[in-house]
Amino acid sequence: MIDLFAAFIVFFAVIDPIGTVPVFIAVTRGYDAAAKRKIALIASAAAAGILLFFAIAGELLLTAMGIPLPAFQIAGGIVLFLFALSMIFGESKPEEEVRIAEDHHETAIFPLAVPSIAGPGAMLACVLLTENARFNLWEQAQTVAMMFVVLLINLLLMLAASNVHKFIGNAGASVISRVMGLILASVAVTNALAGFKGYFGL
Repeated sequence: MIDLFAAFIVFFAVIDPIGTVPVFIAVTRGYDAAAKRKIALIASAAAAGILLFFAIAGELLLTAMGIPLPAFQIAGGIVLFLFALSMIFGESKPEEEVRIAEDHHETAIFPLAVPSIAGPGAMLACVLLTENARFNLWEQAQTVAMMFVVLLINLLLMLAASNVHKFIGNAGASVISRVMGLILASVAVTNALAGFKGYFGL
């Protein structure tokens, strides 16, 4: 039996719906309400498709390449940890990705769907939380359901972005993003330790 709340927290940390709000506002600056809704839906659909692909086929790709899952767990844990450190000590997600949006003037796909929603941390989390050796098909389906719940929350926040941003501001989004980074760092260490244990048979 998987811990649904833990899966929800992991996906909430790596997807970071709160941090997506200022990114969405920057990307959609100058668009009317209908266009903003369309961009939010396209970005959410694209991110969901990408993450679902990694949840279904991520481990199969590793197997085809001859990479044992414990090795990927170790590497994934390290990458997630570095990603978490960047959230805590570097530019927060809102600050960094708002700058990307302003520089490139992209819309739904970049930087909104990737890397703001379906970033490397979320892709890695999809693979690690749907490991075939640890979880059966029903448990994997529950994990994917938690992912979609977070994506739905992300979509709703984008649709209400203007009001949310007025309430928390860039500073509030930055603080929340750093707290999520701290939680993610703990998850990353746990994954790396599990990988070492599996790889060395401890």
